[in-house]
Amino acid sequence: MENDHNDVYGGTSAHSRREKKGDQASVIIPETAHEVSNDSWFQVGIVLSMGVNSAYALGYSGTIMVPLGWIGGVVGLVLATIVSLYASALMAKLHEVGGKRHIRYRDLAGFLYGRTAYLLIWALQYANLFLINIGYVIMSGSALKAFYILFRNNHELKLPHFIAIAGFACILFAIATPHLSALRVWLGFSSLFTLLYLTIAFVLSVEDGVKAPPRDYNIPGSRDNKIWAIIGAVGNLFFAFNTGMIPEIQATIRQPVVGNMVKALNFQFTVGVVPMHAVTYIGYWAYGSGVSSYLLNNVHGPAWLLGVAHLSAFFQAIITLHIFASPTYEYLDTKYGIQGSALAPRNIVFRLIVRGSYLIMTTFLSALLPFLGNFMSLTGAISTIPLTFILPNHMYIVAKKNKLSSLQKSWHWLNIVIFGCLSVAAFVAALKLTVVQTQTYHVFADL
Repeated sequence: MENDHNDVYGGTSAHSRREKKGDQASVIIPETAHEVSNDSWFQVGIVLSMGVNSAYALGYSGTIMVPLGWIGGVVGLVLATIVSLYASALMAKLHEVGGKRHIRYRDLAGFLYGRTAYLLIWALQYANLFLINIGYVIMSGSALKAFYILFRNNHELKLPHFIAIAGFACILFAIATPHLSALRVWLGFSSLFTLLYLTIAFVLSVEDGVKAPPRDYNIPGSRDNKIWAIIGAVGNLFFAFNTGMIPEIQATIRQPVVGNMVKALNFQFTVGVVPMHAVTYIGYWAYGSGVSSYLLNNVHGPAWLLGVAHLSAFFQAIITLHIFASPTYEYLDTKYGIQGSALAPRNIVFRLIVRGSYLIMTTFLSALLPFLGNFMSLTGAISTIPLTFILPNHMYIVAKKNKLSSLQKSWHWLNIVIFGCLSVAAFVAALKLTVVQTQTYHVFADL
């Protein structure tokens, strides 16, 4: 393992560094057990693009376009893309503050605000990543179920069974892949899987749309339900570009870390977002308001081709989950001093027990409440908007202090207020929609 301690920790001790902010208690920054500064900007750009074009992208026609319609959906998605690039670039520029690199979100928070914020943002980030991982397990289980019923629609196996299988596959992958940089070989497979399911969904949707009669594009539901659905869809807009872990991903990139991260982000939000935008719009065009939260449930075509798409979505979701689980894995590996070869028996057993326990809990909650669309809204409201849009703006004000003009400060404060209001509204809407669905469907529902 190649850790450049002086580069990462600004020349501090080999074990940790200690930050003090005013009269607050010290924040101890542990040395990471994972690799840093090894990856090219292009590899990091692919990692970021994997998140945007994950199997979640097959749901945006239903969870974004249906509640918002053509104008609201297209304008909203384009604006969310631009705003997300801006906010992510702000966070990337804060990676080196005070003469140090901050390789974890909570480390940066501790440096700027002190121990209380360090702990609060740590909790917020891990809640965010945990909710995202729940969604990936639901998505991979749904894709596997869709594959199953293509060839054996006897309803012997239900969605919870497939979620359990997906969870087991995630555990095997977590054991085999020790850290984020180790995804190198898997990035090729993930890119292939992404290309397969997005291309198949796009082509078959075009064929269905050409043959279909005029579609209904009206926003469904009563007036009150439309309002709640629209607010929930706003949370989904920002969830689509969610990472909540820019510092952790940036830690893997080679020097110069800020310049290379900006290159990776530019790649993600230009070339990287094209497939997601394309499949979202074409899915809504082809099926109108009847499109589901898993686009492949709507398309028609040869069973073998649909089977390839479903399995591709299943495997890609498992690989991408590892990206969003990696900060949790890094914390656990660092806390318990996991060093040396990833193939050492002790390290394999540790990953089996610790990561396995984490993923078993994730899988159980995924099967308990498998409402994917609402998880997008809830995650967006609780954590995506605060971590990706509110905090970067405030951190930038704190870090730059007197270097910003009054106009620049006002701009960042305006962003904070707007996204704060959006976060509260999206949370209330997601909670209401989840309560409604839990009244309609029992726990462990077969959706």
